[in-house]
Amino acid sequence: MEKEDLKVLNKGEEEEMELQGYRLCRWRLALVGLGVLCTGGFLLLLLYWMPEWCVKSTCTRTTARDAEVVLLRSTDEFRRWFLARVRVMLAPGSNPFHSLETQTTSPSSLSSPSSPSCPFSSSHLANGHTPHPSDGSPAQELITRYAEYQPTQIRYFTFHSTKYYWNDGVQNFEVLNGLEDLQVSCSTLHSENSAGLTRNQQEYRRLFFGVNEIAVKVPSVFKLLIKEVLNPFYIFQLFSVILWSADEYYYYAVAILIMSVISIATSLYTIKKQYVMLHDMVATHSIVRVSVCRPNNDIDEIMSTDLVPGDVMVIPSNGTIMPCDAVLVSGTCIVNESMLTGESVPVTKTNLPNPLPGDRGEEADIAYDTEEHKRHTLFCGTNVIQTRFYTGELVKAVVVRTGFSTAKGQLVRSILYPKPTDFKLYRDAYLFLLCLVAVAGIGFVYSIVLSIMNKVPAKTIIIESLDIITITVPPALPAAMTAGIVYAQRRLKHLGIFCISPQRINICGQINLVCFDKTGTLTEDGLDMWGVQRAENGSFHLSEENAYKENLVKSQFVACMATCHSLTKIEGQLSGDPLDLKMFEATGWILEEATEEETSLHNRIMPTVVRPPKQLLPPEPAVSPEQDMELYELSSAYEIGIVRQFPFSSALQRMCVVARLLGEKRMDAYMKGAPEVVASLCKKDTVPENFAEVLEGYTKQGFRVIALAHRRLESKLTWHKVQNINRDHVEANMEFLGLIIMQNKLKAETPAVLQDLHRANIRTVMVTGDNMLTAISVARDCGMIPPQDTVIIADALPPNDGQAAKITWRYADKPSKIARLEEVNISLEDVCHIDEPKATQELYHFAMNGKSFAVISEHFPDMLQKLVLHGTVFARMAPDQKTQLIESLQGVDYFVGMCGDGANDCGALKRAHSGISLSELEASVASPFTSRTPNISCVPSLIREGRAALITSFCVFKFMALYSIIQYISVTLLYSILSNLGDFQFLFIDIAIILLIVFTMSLNPAWKELVSRRPPSGLISGPLLFSVLTQILICLGFQTVTFLWVKQQPWYSEWTPLSDACNQSSHINVSDHNDTEVDDHNIQNYENTSLFYVSSFQYLIVAIVFSKGKPFRQPSYKNWPFVLSTITLYFFLLFIMFYPVQGIDDFLEIVCVPFEWRFKLFLIILVNAAVSVFVETFVLDIILWKLVFSRDKQGSFGVTPVAQTPQGGIDLRAYKCLSRLCCPSKMAPKARYMHLAQELSVDPDWPPKPTTTTEAKSRPENGSTYQIMTNS
Repeated sequence: MEKEDLKVLNKGEEEEMELQGYRLCRWRLALVGLGVLCTGGFLLLLLYWMPEWCVKSTCTRTTARDAEVVLLRSTDEFRRWFLARVRVMLAPGSNPFHSLETQTTSPSSLSSPSSPSCPFSSSHLANGHTPHPSDGSPAQELITRYAEYQPTQIRYFTFHSTKYYWNDGVQNFEVLNGLEDLQVSCSTLHSENSAGLTRNQQEYRRLFFGVNEIAVKVPSVFKLLIKEVLNPFYIFQLFSVILWSADEYYYYAVAILIMSVISIATSLYTIKKQYVMLHDMVATHSIVRVSVCRPNNDIDEIMSTDLVPGDVMVIPSNGTIMPCDAVLVSGTCIVNESMLTGESVPVTKTNLPNPLPGDRGEEADIAYDTEEHKRHTLFCGTNVIQTRFYTGELVKAVVVRTGFSTAKGQLVRSILYPKPTDFKLYRDAYLFLLCLVAVAGIGFVYSIVLSIMNKVPAKTIIIESLDIITITVPPALPAAMTAGIVYAQRRLKHLGIFCISPQRINICGQINLVCFDKTGTLTEDGLDMWGVQRAENGSFHLSEENAYKENLVKSQFVACMATCHSLTKIEGQLSGDPLDLKMFEATGWILEEATEEETSLHNRIMPTVVRPPKQLLPPEPAVSPEQDMELYELSSAYEIGIVRQFPFSSALQRMCVVARLLGEKRMDAYMKGAPEVVASLCKKDTVPENFAEVLEGYTKQGFRVIALAHRRLESKLTWHKVQNINRDHVEANMEFLGLIIMQNKLKAETPAVLQDLHRANIRTVMVTGDNMLTAISVARDCGMIPPQDTVIIADALPPNDGQAAKITWRYADKPSKIARLEEVNISLEDVCHIDEPKATQELYHFAMNGKSFAVISEHFPDMLQKLVLHGTVFARMAPDQKTQLIESLQGVDYFVGMCGDGANDCGALKRAHSGISLSELEASVASPFTSRTPNISCVPSLIREGRAALITSFCVFKFMALYSIIQYISVTLLYSILSNLGDFQFLFIDIAIILLIVFTMSLNPAWKELVSRRPPSGLISGPLLFSVLTQILICLGFQTVTFLWVKQQPWYSEWTPLSDACNQSSHINVSDHNDTEVDDHNIQNYENTSLFYVSSFQYLIVAIVFSKGKPFRQPSYKNWPFVLSTITLYFFLLFIMFYPVQGIDDFLEIVCVPFEWRFKLFLIILVNAAVSVFVETFVLDIILWKLVFSRDKQGSFGVTPVAQTPQGGIDLRAYKCLSRLCCPSKMAPKARYMHLAQELSVDPDWPPKPTTTTEAKSRPENGSTYQIMTNS
């Protein structure tokens, strides 16, 4: 049963989880309760930290159906555990859509209660009432059949603001999203869902879907406090404080307590602030009054919180902020979707097509899908600016999803419940702490054994042995680690980069690949008109600079430019897609929209009218005798009305309008879109023969090309028929009109920034929704692809007619001005360039489009990893594909940064190790970083700051580890003579030295340029461990020497209050004065004083040694607070060492020692400092760092993100020889991308030759899922 009853929730989705059912067991609960009492509540804490243990210790396994508690485990790499209580509610039925089902399915399908169209099968009526008879009410037999009901028990649990209901049909828990669960077809939405719901149906559905609001509850300070305080580290601090209080170390206990309180308070403040910000962002639209339609044509005004899927909402003409996701069934809306997409361009939403039963084709009656029909869907949180429809008619939308199921709800959930940031530094930190705990364990046993041997009282044994643990694991560590990140966040803020996830700053220091969106990120946001190239009678004219000419004013080409767009006037300003705006402005025409008054005079929507300015029309055309006056008048009033719009669809890659010239009987259809698509819908004889060459010529130069087409429609098509016509009927047999060429200029900063990244060995990748050749051209222009490199385009085709999926490889042309030896053209003869040196062959880049990416992901999974290793251009990528690409790159161990303008990059920005949004709109809330400067210059700045913060974290961690070990050594040595450090000595070390140093050593700013090597990713790396261990050994050595040497001094004797070693003349025998000793803890003695001096200087020595500057941070001498603190402490310590002040000595419990011993101590400290500096700077930095550390360089494993300069190649070869000498056994690289690059560098078939095709194999032999074939 164990394995059999493991259910999988949200299969195949981002939130996929395994579920196991448990029921509470009384005797186990009683046992756990007893355990909690015996451990003083510690067991309860342990179960709070470990949900899995909590469930398994208090419950027994059962089926998911009967579970009282469910144990969930995420299936991602983090494998986190969660628990949830299963609750039961009583409802009139078990399917929220039941009353809808009775109307939308035929009686035959209803007779089987678990028909596939009914997701939550049940034989009860939705609301327990007979439905109100309305037009098209169900048959009487169905009404009587559902008249009686028994309340049904419905089991559900809530997890991450989502309710999961038990579904008997699939024997699993499922989420209710909304109308989409029903797979409603478009025609059904119009016929059966556009009437509205009765109040009873609405209330019944609300039982399941809950209140329609995205409730971001701001937790009370008390709740947050409890959650924060129960963090394992704070519990440890509490334990330390109690222990120190028991040992009368009140001062330090109070100091740590104050620090913890400050740390908790700042943490609570930031968490609370984030909750409040999110709450305010969501609350703007949560509760508004809305009008809904009822089945008997009534209009009801309700609160938006009462909306449920299936309600029909009336969109007010003056606009509103949408409180839910809804699909338009009548009218048109102009919407600002910046909240979702980051683009503040108004979008026109049209009503959902209502296909007739006989329709076949692209608009056949398919199931409604939010993604597919997003041009007809109004999303939650978006702002409806205005609506349009017949006078007196209502603009209606059917509610599809509510609450957290909406698009905005999902965005908010992703912010509320983010994935943990998996970073080696944090995992290593825990391992390191475990090592410290192990060291503490040794000290613990040692002190117990020693104390028992010396017959010390039991209370003292317990306190002193536990004290060793609190010394070894420093309670101030979390505050110290946070300081560096807080400083980095502050520096980023000065640079105009805002961060909502501070933990990610450290991860930025590891980035070795950055993906960039193209439009608005690498290039300017808008497009500029470069020119037009008209076509007539199947051949192209010469290209012209613009179409603003008298002789073209009445041409179909200009008419198409003037009408085929989705522009609208908002408050007198033309607004809409920037491309449409530029195209329309280039014609110089004027757009006029009908006012409310004009519309009310006609019984239909007045069309939008466009007309040329007067000065463009021929002044007085000569009237030939054949033309009559009426025609002449009409021609002088030349204007075109736009009758119907088929909006731009990214799936179809085109848009189309139906327009009518004033005075004409027949209408015209105008289309614009991607040239390949438009040409395929035109009559063959109208498309010029050299169409492909002309198009390629432009795209290779990086121009954005749009094709135009036109067609006269049949005279039988009346205005009313056009309103209901299918777009497939219009978009066929068009006449090709020509091309519009737009220029997308690079931002001025782009090339320099990319060059900086290349120099730093950081790979750059372009991910765009634009055309492939345009993208390749932009990549070459901005230096992402050097001019001499080859670009290999991978065209993948899905399986077709029994043929396997295949990839054909073709080489894109290089810029003609560069001819190089390794250039591989598409001709067959060039395939024999196999004897070329590998160095030249390595300079290649893969490019592919979204369709190919999808096919390769599905059919060539192991090929995908090889492609992303050198993939530089990914064009025509859908938003979810961008996210998949990021995941693929992370799959081969890249640390990926993503920089986009927030528009459609939300998922990718969230998924990358560090996402930087260049848009400050709400969509960028999901992005960890937001830049105020709208160009990519923020990327190197962020990486530099990340590297500085990471190195700071290492410095602080190493320093804190050394601090605890130095103190541990001192205490352990003193325990051997039953002594210890004094309360005020601890206080001076922990506060005056440690806290001051820790909070100032983190202030080093980032180094001014990006260097080619990266900091290590984890603490457990060779150089860092070597550094820490050598410093520990040095400190141990010098402290031991001091401890043993002091006993060898001629003046040494066991110290008593009457001893006076400073005054050499008096040597009194004080053995009989021991009874006057007032020092219970035996603090005051020569060993203690000597070790206190030496260890105090050791803290400062390691602080300076670990404060690394170049190449990631500014040198420490530029960090004046740190320099000032260190110098002050040095002076103070030297002062009290050489010039004892009675008051200070009494306070610190230091005893007086002879001057010569102080001088010897000073020598010990000097030698200690010299050895520490020598080992850290010379041995580690110069020898080890150069050999071991530089393995992290990408170049050393054949990954050539940048073309190597000849000098670079020589350096690389020299480096390889050196590493072979030092490490003869070839070390396998740690990162998978390096490992792959190593394999590919010796693969003779890689990169694929330009005449080969790669086919997927159905049964993988020899582990490979594809084979490469050469076309003959």
